[in-house]
Amino acid sequence: MAEQNLVDEVFFKYLLQFSYNDTDLDYSVMNKHKIVLQTLADIGNSGIGVFDMSKRQMVFYSSNFGKLLGYNQSDYEKAGQEFFYNKIHPDDRVKLGINGISVMKIFHNFSIDDKLSHKSISEYRMLNTQNKYVRLVEQYQVLELDKTGQLWLLINFVDLSPNQEDYDGIKSQLLNFKTGQIILMEASPKPQIELTKRETEILKLVKDGLLSKEISDKLAISVHTVNTHRQRFLEKLGANNSFEAVLFGSKFGLLN
Repeated sequence: MAEQNLVDEVFFKYLLQFSYNDTDLDYSVMNKHKIVLQTLADIGNSGIGVFDMSKRQMVFYSSNFGKLLGYNQSDYEKAGQEFFYNKIHPDDRVKLGINGISVMKIFHNFSIDDKLSHKSISEYRMLNTQNKYVRLVEQYQVLELDKTGQLWLLINFVDLSPNQEDYDGIKSQLLNFKTGQIILMEASPKPQIELTKRETEILKLVKDGLLSKEISDKLAISVHTVNTHRQRFLEKLGANNSFEAVLFGSKFGLLN
């Protein structure tokens, strides 16, 4: 639970970095999209939703979204994304959250053309009405960018996975659907990330909640030295802050 709370906090803080001008967002496009998306959902029997980066919430669910798992629309129309979020297997929620942060960072640094050419594909477990975990395949891609080229509306398609084998873990990848290039999100970059013994020691103390001064006193080194090591492991892990460093360090098995 503590790890899940950390993931949620990091993800929410990352979303807060995106700033939008409401006057530049034309929500009339959603009325057109809803009609088309509901038709697609009816034809393909896929659950379809739209996530609004500006509002940081799902703003559309096709009427059949929950039927894949046996749920009625009335079951989730009030709770919305929170309802489905809580149905995801706890272990998969943590991994999906970590990968979600990585995917958002990659998309943020993409060119506009690349943002419109990629989709993220994940496979994970969710609880159905028979109280059984089934595997779903979820795809996210850009539906609309704002006027500055930022991610705004994201569309997701959810289907039952053809692979219902009982195994732990998730599968995540980024697909360039124009070129066919695939980036596997589950490939551990640990071999390319090597923290020194001191950097690992300090990162573990950061995970325990110690501040730089407290770490300095505990290890009998200067605060400047502590902060230098902190800056180095932030750079190596590609983290923006200590929260992310701890999260990515755990993911890469550097804190075991």
